[in-house]
Amino acid sequence: MKNLLLGKHFSLTEEERNLRKEIERSKTAIDAARNHFEQVVDPTLIDCYIYELNAAQLRYQFLLRRFKSREV
Repeated sequence: MKNLLLGKHFSLTEEERNLRKEIERSKTAIDAARNHFEQVVDPTLIDCYIYELNAAQLRYQFLLRRFKSREV
């Protein structure tokens, strides 16, 4: 099974590899926004990180759907 996964990984196109990188960056952005949100007390910054978190989550969902549609 592991060989099948590795084989699939090596057969990714450059666009698919780039999508994977962007997905990872989006995950990192989600984690960062969540961490910042949990640590701030200023209402303006709370709003800022809520919007940032929502934007990062939407971007992640978009990239994930795009990646999955390419696997068909």
